[in-house]
Amino acid sequence: MLLSFKYKIIPIKLSEMRMRFFIVVLLFSGFTKEIHAAVVDTVMVYSHAMKKDVPCVVIRPQESNSVNKKYPVVYWLHGYSGNYRWWVKGFESIKESVDQYGIIAVCPDGGYSSWYFDSPLDTSFRYETFVSKELVSFIDEHYPTLVNRIYRGITGASMGGHGAFYLALRHKDLFGAVNSMGGGLDLRPFPDNWEIKKRIGPKDAYPENWDRYTVVNLLDSLKSGEMKIAFDCGSSDFFIGVNRAVNAKLIAKNIDHDYAERPGAHTGDYWGNSIYYHFLFFSRYFKTHK
Repeated sequence: MLLSFKYKIIPIKLSEMRMRFFIVVLLFSGFTKEIHAAVVDTVMVYSHAMKKDVPCVVIRPQESNSVNKKYPVVYWLHGYSGNYRWWVKGFESIKESVDQYGIIAVCPDGGYSSWYFDSPLDTSFRYETFVSKELVSFIDEHYPTLVNRIYRGITGASMGGHGAFYLALRHKDLFGAVNSMGGGLDLRPFPDNWEIKKRIGPKDAYPENWDRYTVVNLLDSLKSGEMKIAFDCGSSDFFIGVNRAVNAKLIAKNIDHDYAERPGAHTGDYWGNSIYYHFLFFSRYFKTHK
């Protein structure tokens, strides 16, 4: 694909042959440029745990079509009420960054309100098993990935931010780096929101589930240096309090991490901007292992 730029030819005295050469030089010296786009695949991954096909989008660098090279992978988890096309339809920056940094992005469907649990109440919701076992195996088998936890990261927004931390902390053998943008990192302040109680039960009836399935409590099993950690949240996001609490707990435990607050709310505008920071974080992490 070519982008054309308007320009004016100054009428100087040149022969016809020299004029043609002059215009050709202009065309190939910055007045137009070729845009390389990432390759977007939609794949169906069968889940034996849930007995159904789960659609996923895989975004890979354009050069992966022809170059015999392997790439690191980052799993991108969508938010509540989203689906597998949430990232690729809503945020052009994810495709740009895949090509820029040479990282494969995998965007699975996490259900309308799965929170990426294996639900203790509903056996049809086993998204922890799907992502951590079935999807990772499928991607490594069918795509040119670097098959090692140090080249595998996970991130997400909102419900997906919770899912990223939840899965990374419970599967440290799979993920070497984790990030989150505006993630619901502690569910307990929101007992009646986003269908969480459909997955783990009402908070007053199943308080142990609300403690066991929340990210902030999983930090107790974490040691400094086990995993590269970063997360951010908009200063006007309704999840800002729980993100600050996770940051405070990590500091208290002397666990190395990066935490950022930037102006913004729980919106696509904030997440679209945050994508660039997340790719930079993962790219720098992967480069430390080359």
